[in-house]
Amino acid sequence: MVIAVLQEHHPGERRVALPPDQARALGKKGIQVRVESGAGVAAGWDDEAYREAGVTVEADVGELLDGVRGVLKIRPFLFGEDAPRDEVALLPPGCVALSLLSPGAHPELLEALSQRGVTAVALERIPRITRAQRMDVLSSQATVAGYRAVLMAAELLPRFFPMLTTAAGTVPPAKVMVLGAGVAGLQAIASARRLGGAVTGYDIRPAAREQIRSLGARALEEDAEVDAEGEGGYARALGTDEAERQLALLGRHIPKQDVVITTAQIPGRPAPLLVTREMVEGMRPGSVVVDLAGESGGNCELSKAGRAVVHHGVQVVAPLDLPSRGAEHASTMFGRNVTALLEHMAPKGSFILDFDDEITAAICVVRVGEPMAAEGGG
Repeated sequence: MVIAVLQEHHPGERRVALPPDQARALGKKGIQVRVESGAGVAAGWDDEAYREAGVTVEADVGELLDGVRGVLKIRPFLFGEDAPRDEVALLPPGCVALSLLSPGAHPELLEALSQRGVTAVALERIPRITRAQRMDVLSSQATVAGYRAVLMAAELLPRFFPMLTTAAGTVPPAKVMVLGAGVAGLQAIASARRLGGAVTGYDIRPAAREQIRSLGARALEEDAEVDAEGEGGYARALGTDEAERQLALLGRHIPKQDVVITTAQIPGRPAPLLVTREMVEGMRPGSVVVDLAGESGGNCELSKAGRAVVHHGVQVVAPLDLPSRGAEHASTMFGRNVTALLEHMAPKGSFILDFDDEITAAICVVRVGEPMAAEGGG
């Protein structure tokens, strides 16, 4: 079986879906890999690195995709007249197309893939079960995002993160609050602690508070206990009264912070509002809010996806490309996830699509012969 890796054409995207070492590993399992010329350059691997790994490199996309059984990329497949190129139209009918698809947000893409006659795999739909942990691209990329969010905040903040004692006097540590203690949030807490910040973590799930404390941070707790654990370990949406209590609690603490990093998201739904305009206006000028939920609406009322906003002297940024800013390691982890998935879906070197399997059923959002067979969030 042959699979092809496409170069990413999304603005600012530097990752590649499969690094050379993972391509070599798949080759040993009977899955031959072709890579579009230049696909790995921005992440640190030129064409020669792929050739040395036994990978065929093709500059012509028609040659690249000729006869392939699977097509792999990171960002959703591009299509339509306004796209840099119509990748859906290039897909061989009957192939398996694997990428982050955001199926709940892009029904028109699912329809185009269905019309093309392919099976579409949404990598963000990997279920959070033990045997699928090695395939979980959302967790691996969230690790990078949480780390890079702290570096961004440190760069923007006109103050030190650590406490410093100097001849010019003592500098107090920056006060950092991280909202949401999932993978990105916990990585942000750990990274902010390493930089010397005085870190507070907050999550509506009681089980997450112990994880916050285990990293040496303070866990901000509700005045009244709320069990907001949802399906798959994610937080559930709060009721009106619960949300009001949460905002009241955060409103007492956020204005005291130098940095607020928000990571709270609910699969398939808009991101919850956690930081209001009034909270930002209560923060000191020069303070920073980094909102990692910008793509799903933002946790901060003032966030503009992909843009920076300055309000009352406070910088509010909602970056959309943080994993791409750590392209080499982000690509390496993504590639390991995909390799594990391909080993599951093609155990003998060719795809065996068992829709009774919990993993395969969850991720195949378009199936050949079953258009729009599975709708999804994310």
